[in-house]
Amino acid sequence: MRILSFLSIILLSGSLYAQDIAGRWNGVLKIQGTSLRVIFDIKKAEAGYTATMDSPDQGAIGIPVNKTTFQDGLLTLSAPNMALTYEGRLTDETIVGDFKQGGQTFPLTLSKKVTEKVKTPRPQTPVAPFPYYSEEVTFNNGSANVKLAGTLTLPQKEGNFPAVILITGSGPQDRDEKLFDHQPFLVLSDYLTRNGFAVLRYDDRGVAQSTGDFKNATTQDFATDVESAIAYLRTRKEINQKKIGLIGHSEGGMIAPMVAAQDKGVAFVVLLAAPGMPITELMLLQKEKIERQAGVSEKDLADAQSAFKGAYKLVLASSKNDNQLKTQLNNYFKEKLSGNVPDKDIATIVNQLTATWFYNFLKTDPSIYLTKVKVPVLALNGENDLQVSAKENLLGIQTVLAKAGNKNVTVKQFPGLNHLFQESKTGSPSEYGQIEQTISPIILTEVLNWLRLQVK
Repeated sequence: MRILSFLSIILLSGSLYAQDIAGRWNGVLKIQGTSLRVIFDIKKAEAGYTATMDSPDQGAIGIPVNKTTFQDGLLTLSAPNMALTYEGRLTDETIVGDFKQGGQTFPLTLSKKVTEKVKTPRPQTPVAPFPYYSEEVTFNNGSANVKLAGTLTLPQKEGNFPAVILITGSGPQDRDEKLFDHQPFLVLSDYLTRNGFAVLRYDDRGVAQSTGDFKNATTQDFATDVESAIAYLRTRKEINQKKIGLIGHSEGGMIAPMVAAQDKGVAFVVLLAAPGMPITELMLLQKEKIERQAGVSEKDLADAQSAFKGAYKLVLASSKNDNQLKTQLNNYFKEKLSGNVPDKDIATIVNQLTATWFYNFLKTDPSIYLTKVKVPVLALNGENDLQVSAKENLLGIQTVLAKAGNKNVTVKQFPGLNHLFQESKTGSPSEYGQIEQTISPIILTEVLNWLRLQVK
């Protein structure tokens, strides 16, 4: 689950201004000690401008912006589904303004001068040549008309190997789950393949080389992509058909049980920082933990919890994600926040809550799927995880599986590890990019040793 992630569609808007705003505008966001490059590529259109956004440090390239206007020297860019806006004024050769997302505001100055990334060492990132066979592959999700592109690694070109499919967390992710120059799935894939396992990892639909519409996809849709990945592995003679398992991180750790509950041929499941409680409860807990670590006052914490708890109840009670729900949420926040939040910010929050993915995500209860998982399960989390709290979610996973009669379950939490399983100080997402380590070696060893027991 990434803190800044980008969903999009194109809408034309705005009016022409005497000065041409078209071009590639570069800037750097400073977020709690972490630098994120942002690029807006603005183009002229018949009725104004269109724009796309790049977040190269997150591996997000060419993401369209919903709305682009430029009038009287003021540039406004908006992506309501992302709860994201930028507003800045053109001054000489720069645009000075503010980037807003999720209720937070960050100053952002744009210019046409290319901003070079200051590279932070990533010592765990494997470098070719590799001592194993690697193949670029594609496979189809026929029901969704999606072609998924990925990498299949095999210990050797010829043979018959146990296999795992890696399932990414929330937000548009490439096959390596790239974030802040970390490539955790590349590191994990490399480690497992060097130790005897075939590994398939792939770009999310609509990301990098995969086709499809990410913005309008739901968690359930992503589960069908995993099913297509399994079907593909079953066509490969190098794969031991009785030893195909799933490894899911964060939201991927909820998708894995969805698939294993339906496909009895899945041999085992590894859940890394996976949800084990209703998602509305998880999101409230995540919000509380991140805000408390950031120093938000107890009163503001309580107010925010109350406001969003009520909003989530409206979402859960709704039968449709329609304009009626938007109106209900808008009126609710206006009354609840008593004029302390501008209407445009309320509209941004409402659009985020009713975005296709998030609306469906909020209405999901992982226990429904965990109950049906009868194969061996390994669930791991770090005690410093502020996004998917280890104690509550591991307990939820363990309790549900035990009640369902699954006796082959291993649950462990590790001190000092964050949501990405890095050795961390606080667990704050602001640390992710500052930490050189991509995945703690303890976790790599734990996963490998457990997998070896399952494929004996």
